[in-house]
Amino acid sequence: MRILIADDHPLFRDGLRSLLTAQGHEVVGEAHNGHEAVALAQKLRPELVLMDVSMPDLDGIGATRQITAEVPDVKVVILTASDQDETLFEAIKAGAQGYLQKNLEAEEFFALLDRVTRGEPGLTPLLARKLLQEFAKPTAEPKISEDMPDALTAREREVLELMVEGVTSNRKLAKRLELSENTVKFHVRNILDKLHLHNRAQVVGYALRKKMIE
Repeated sequence: MRILIADDHPLFRDGLRSLLTAQGHEVVGEAHNGHEAVALAQKLRPELVLMDVSMPDLDGIGATRQITAEVPDVKVVILTASDQDETLFEAIKAGAQGYLQKNLEAEEFFALLDRVTRGEPGLTPLLARKLLQEFAKPTAEPKISEDMPDALTAREREVLELMVEGVTSNRKLAKRLELSENTVKFHVRNILDKLHLHNRAQVVGYALRKKMIE
């Protein structure tokens, strides 16, 4: 698996790189802050980013949010020393596919990484329970008027329809719509802002629930 490491501690990156390489994975790049992680994810297109939470300039949550919005084919797994529940919830809301703590044993760490590659969430049973309990709490629907679909432009609705069909990457959307990737990013960001959602998965789920697309 092609992996990008994002952590501001050089010694930790060195140790993690050695561990991953020994298991047959390819470390394609290393970032020491969130901005660098986003730039390298866009440039290198790794299969997975192992993202620390506490980094200078742009933290791991913000970087995860940008990567999942701009290069959704790249999976992000948070790897952190933080044990705060709120950090876990924010990471998953930002689009992270997993949340692993740095005190894991190597065997469990790689088992959870394998789950992520299969499209499953990378969470220990304890964190999975916490997440289920949090998301099981009653929450108000986003404050969106019933005629919110009309607030989307015709082009934004075209983008939304393709996303619901499973076309989620900027490159594929741009090709289908014969637009530049930057223009597609602009439309996707507008959709997220208008629906008060955080990532493309939430947009697709909301569109299906509300039957915004026939």
